[in-house]
Amino acid sequence: MHVAALTLELRLRTVHSLKEKRSVLRPIIDGSRRRFLVAAAEVGHQDAWQLATLGMAAVSGSASHAEDVLDAVERFVWSFPEVEVISMTRSLTSGEDA
Repeated sequence: MHVAALTLELRLRTVHSLKEKRSVLRPIIDGSRRRFLVAAAEVGHQDAWQLATLGMAAVSGSASHAEDVLDAVERFVWSFPEVEVISMTRSLTSGEDA
C-alpha cells in the first residue's frame, strides 16, 4: 500500500470574509474528492480570510499511480484563477502487507 499526501498553502486575495473563503474553497475540495477520489480537507488557517492550507491524500497499490493522482489534483488546484499557490509539499509512504 502506498499513501501520497499533498499539502497546499493558498492565498485568496479577493476574499473578504470566511463565508467568501468557503465559497472559493468548496469547489476545490469537493471537486478534488469527486474527480480524483482523494481525501481532501482544509487543514490550516481556518480563521484567516485570505490564507488556506489544504491537505490531499491518495492511497494506491502502486507509488506511481498515487503520484499521478496527486499530479492531477495539483493541476486542478492551479486551474482556479482566484487562488494563488504559495507553497506545496508532498510525501509518499509505502507500507508492507502484514
